[in-house]
Amino acid sequence: MAKNIQNERLARYLEAEKAVLMGQSYTIGNRTLTRANLTSIRNAIDDLIAGGATIDGYEAKPAGAARRVIMMD
Repeated sequence: MAKNIQNERLARYLEAEKAVLMGQSYTIGNRTLTRANLTSIRNAIDDLIAGGATIDGYEAKPAGAARRVIMMD
């Protein structure tokens, strides 16, 4: 359950990052305003990934994970 919540939050933060990168800033006169802070979004994404969140149900294997393959005729 908690893993699903993390994955959902990661997906939403990735959507927010995309929106910011596509132009969340605007200018009125000589002032430029930004609706969202890309740095805080990136930090949240990094924290979620470090906490084990994954995208589309893909779970990264831990470093050094090994598999055993048994060949059968």
